[in-house]
Amino acid sequence: MYKRKLFYFGLTTALILILALTFTAVLAHLTRANLNQSNIAQSLLVEHEKLSSISYRLFKQLTDELIFGNNANQAFVRNKQALIEKSIENIRQLELEQREALGIKFTQGSVEDTDELENIINSIVEEFRTLVLNGNATPLSQQEGLRSLLEVTIDNQFREAINSAVNRQSRVVSAINARIDTLNTAIVWFALGLGALSIPLIIYGCYWLFNQLYQPLILIRGATDAMIAGHYDTPISTKLDDEFEGLARSINQLAARLREHEHSETKSRKHLEFEVEQRTRDLTQANLKLTNIDSRRRQFIADVSHELRTPLTIIRGEAQVTLRLQAASEADYKETLTVILEQSINLSRLVDDLLLLTRAEMNQLHLEFIATDIQPFLRAEVSKWQRRYENRDIELHIDGKVKHAMVMIDKPRMQQVVSILMDNATKYSPATSAVKVNVEIIKDSVLIHIRDFGEGISATEIENIFERFVRFSKHSEGLGLGLPIAKAIVEAHDGHITVESLPSEGSIFSITLPLEHTK
Repeated sequence: MYKRKLFYFGLTTALILILALTFTAVLAHLTRANLNQSNIAQSLLVEHEKLSSISYRLFKQLTDELIFGNNANQAFVRNKQALIEKSIENIRQLELEQREALGIKFTQGSVEDTDELENIINSIVEEFRTLVLNGNATPLSQQEGLRSLLEVTIDNQFREAINSAVNRQSRVVSAINARIDTLNTAIVWFALGLGALSIPLIIYGCYWLFNQLYQPLILIRGATDAMIAGHYDTPISTKLDDEFEGLARSINQLAARLREHEHSETKSRKHLEFEVEQRTRDLTQANLKLTNIDSRRRQFIADVSHELRTPLTIIRGEAQVTLRLQAASEADYKETLTVILEQSINLSRLVDDLLLLTRAEMNQLHLEFIATDIQPFLRAEVSKWQRRYENRDIELHIDGKVKHAMVMIDKPRMQQVVSILMDNATKYSPATSAVKVNVEIIKDSVLIHIRDFGEGISATEIENIFERFVRFSKHSEGLGLGLPIAKAIVEAHDGHITVESLPSEGSIFSITLPLEHTK
């Protein structure tokens, strides 16, 4: 039943569509034919105007021949005659095409007038030739034959013939344009009529189909809502279309089975609740352990994938560009390999830093502690930066109590910490500002303060400054691993690192290390 209704609706829509497409194809064909006829008529107008211009220039050159002798303008005269013949040939061809397209009623006299026009031109040329050959010694102004040729034949006969041809083609162009306007008007009215007819039919058909489909859907929706609410004794009893009848039977059978399953499910649920509660306790403990491990794993993978993307993209891009070169030189290959080497070094450094952080978090960071006098250690480190920035005021102030203060440190790792903090101090402060390093002893600890006089760090940034991949908002250099690495190394030495900062006043990073008590 419902399939038949859909068929009727689709058939009606298809008929309307076929009618619209057929009429559109007919109108397109008529429009193309009218445009072709208009092009032919316009071309004929252009050719007639061209013939008129060439003919008058020919008559002027023939007149010059009468004045200056037999050999004057011969080449120009022959050229103009060839152009006239070609123009007349084009006019004949276009007039035949026009007559074939429009019929003899529209083009009556066009071909015949062209023959007459050609005869007039030929007769004018012959009369000029005759006047030249006669060699009449009478002044040109007194020769009756020349006067008749110029005033009667050219000014009257030729001009009237060419004007008649141009006027006839103008009328043809106007008639064709009128037909095109009429056709365009018919297209507009047909589109409006078809829309006024088809749109109400389609809207009515959609409304009719919606009503036919809505009733069974409401019944099915009511039955499913009843089953969701737990009422399985409300089957669909109304007779529906054949397409929905099978669905109604299936829903009734489903309701019966759900009623049976609900009874068995109640029994099983109580048993499962007991087992689930017992298993949940076991799984919760195991899950806590797995969560800690998985959190570290996911964080590590996220950090690596985020930071490896840029250098890997550069390496791949450089390789692809070089491979696409048709004739790459040795310099091109060296330049590409240099970029790849630089990015590979950056990748190695990044991997080393990430592994260091990961090992520190897992308490697997291997350090070789050596008893070290902190004073000469810091003097050597600060001296490196003073040599590196000779024009900058980098000061080291050591408290008197620090003399021969010993600490147990891994010297390469602690040098790495000092380098990170000194690099940040010089990078994020003006080139003319000072960097001060102070060392003092408080109780059983050595405190190292590294201060810059830059823009400072906002309170929001300080909260996360020791997190991995965190950069200052005003600076994009670096990977955001330096301070986390410094913190991990200091904490591995049983110390701690802090930061104090005020906007526009600079920042102070402080490292606290336990003193080594000597006997």
